[in-house]
Amino acid sequence: MNANQARRLVVLGTGGTIAGRATQASDNVGYVAGQVAVSELVAMVPALAACPLDVEQVAQINSKDMVLGVWQTLAGRVAVHLERSDVAGIVITHGTDTIEETAFLLQTLLKPSKPVVLTCAMRPATALVPDGPQNLSDAVAVALHPQARGVVVVCAGRIHGAIDVAKVHPYRTDPFDSGDAGALGCVEEAQLRMFRPWPQAVPEGTHDTASLQRLLGAAVMPRVELIFSHALADGEVVRALLGHTNGAGRLRGIVVAGTGNGTVHDDLLAALKHAQSSGVEVVVASRCAQGRVVPHAGQPLSDSAGLSPVKARLALALRLLEV
Repeated sequence: MNANQARRLVVLGTGGTIAGRATQASDNVGYVAGQVAVSELVAMVPALAACPLDVEQVAQINSKDMVLGVWQTLAGRVAVHLERSDVAGIVITHGTDTIEETAFLLQTLLKPSKPVVLTCAMRPATALVPDGPQNLSDAVAVALHPQARGVVVVCAGRIHGAIDVAKVHPYRTDPFDSGDAGALGCVEEAQLRMFRPWPQAVPEGTHDTASLQRLLGAAVMPRVELIFSHALADGEVVRALLGHTNGAGRLRGIVVAGTGNGTVHDDLLAALKHAQSSGVEVVVASRCAQGRVVPHAGQPLSDSAGLSPVKARLALALRLLEV
């Protein structure tokens, strides 16, 4: 059965604010994330009763505390459900803090031809006006769209691609932005209006599973640290990192969030070049909220190919898994 003909969805819960509880309905910040079961979240959205759903609790965490084990379990379950011919797509409830990293991970590893839709909330389930139920309802609408594919994040009525999405606000209910690329589309009363193409996908049955298997079999992720260039940056952080070179946790890579077009303080750059000479891979991204590092002949460090600093760190770690 083609994914466009199937109607069954799988909903995987990982916790987050969408599953959070506070002691008072007026409290939108003093809550505990990851308290409400994903089955309860689904039950809060009556419109979902008409849709055949398989619901599974993968984890129950605050996404700021994301660990390799949760990513491994989630990626493994997503891969299993994507292989099911009766499944049209997958919806994942997730915390907003690291949703962009999880989305990037799943898109990079799986490039699914079916939709994998991550959704979230900025207010806990116990809020006076929770945003989770509408986000979940919108995510289901996206997952059931006949042309949908790839990994996306759905929040506040907007559909963001996994490669571009970033959390840009700590409080408002529409906290995500896709930079220069813009959102993929929006959801309006369960109808989709698309602005640009869905994320890249590979045809079913042709996906190279080696990268996924490397992640699933990893005891630890390669150690890649993220640092910032700034006024008075003296490189001491890099030298301290190089001092811890033993065992499985030895430093393998550094991503530096540079100023402007990937520029780096001279003192920090000297330390980074020393790290390179010691076998540490160094990549530069921009700490600017918009745009990307524009490559040029005088750039002394490899650039992140347009990825944000956090995604560049994850991309480098995934690449180093192959070494």
